[in-house]
Amino acid sequence: MLLTRQQKNPETIILKHSSLNDISRILIRTTNWIGDAVMTTPALRAVRETFPEADITVVANPLVAQLFESHPDCDGVIVYDRKGVDRGPLGFLRFCRRLRREHFDLAILFQNAIEAALLTFLAGIPKRLGYTHEHRRLLLTHPVGVTPQLKTLHHTDYYLNILSRYGVVASEKAQRLSLRPDEQTWAQKNMPPGPVAAINPGAAYGSAKRWLPQRFAAVADRLVEEYGLSIILTGGPAEIEIGQDIASAMKSPCQNFIGKTNVRQLMALLANSKLMITNDSGPMHMGAAFQTPLVAVFGPTDHTTTSPWSDNSRIVRHDVGCSPCLLRQCPTDHRCMESVTAEDVMLAVESLMGRPA
Repeated sequence: MLLTRQQKNPETIILKHSSLNDISRILIRTTNWIGDAVMTTPALRAVRETFPEADITVVANPLVAQLFESHPDCDGVIVYDRKGVDRGPLGFLRFCRRLRREHFDLAILFQNAIEAALLTFLAGIPKRLGYTHEHRRLLLTHPVGVTPQLKTLHHTDYYLNILSRYGVVASEKAQRLSLRPDEQTWAQKNMPPGPVAAINPGAAYGSAKRWLPQRFAAVADRLVEEYGLSIILTGGPAEIEIGQDIASAMKSPCQNFIGKTNVRQLMALLANSKLMITNDSGPMHMGAAFQTPLVAVFGPTDHTTTSPWSDNSRIVRHDVGCSPCLLRQCPTDHRCMESVTAEDVMLAVESLMGRPA
């Protein structure tokens, strides 16, 4: 899908690394997870600011591709559907040929997989920049070495670091997503009137990242009673049962959007919410990019590397000996999430929004 071209700065930036000058067409292979893709947006802006005259195309899977529709820092999106039309070795080679016809000058790999490097190599892109993960050093013309310090960086800085090694830097690190006017109108028509709190109980990575539905319900009821907020439930098809559990446990009514929206509609809901209560998840990063005030419950994941990139957020977590374990499913008693109470979350809400009237 081709996007509307944005007005570009007429000045050309000359990089210190001369081999990256005179670039006119750039391919960016973004990540396969929505949250990670949101965290690449400051790096995407750095590319736009460094190459203001270049045509920038993002390659992404069908879900992640929706994030970059109408995005001001890219000119087009190519969908790479490994589970559909581009499935298997033949699909991969067909996609390589498709990219070859685009005549890109530079490929920037935010995805760490060797497949990303092989894809751009076989597509004949002469300059290929990325981390040397998965023994792909020989496939890159502009490699960035992997060091132990990388594991300590917030993911937003991790992606910026790929570029900064070659003089590609952003004027600011703010994450950015954008909505069209019709998407804003859709949200305003479909959301409850008045201020709304979005309850986002899912996490695509695995059940270990999910807080208890009954506690989400308890928090939602208190937001209605104490702050006068209407409640919407957000999430994907995999969270439909969780949403039903929350709605059944609530004393107050709610509007359940779980499994009923696409990525763009979910973005619009979160951008128009006054507050978000969420697990560590892709939608959490969407909300942070729109500067929606949010409270995020963290358990098995590392809050220092994947926390919401926003000053308008609070993290609720408890130190337990086994966290962060980074496991998809908890093999024991899920103590990292069990220890977080509804009162803990409401205290975080109060620190964001003040005491209820």
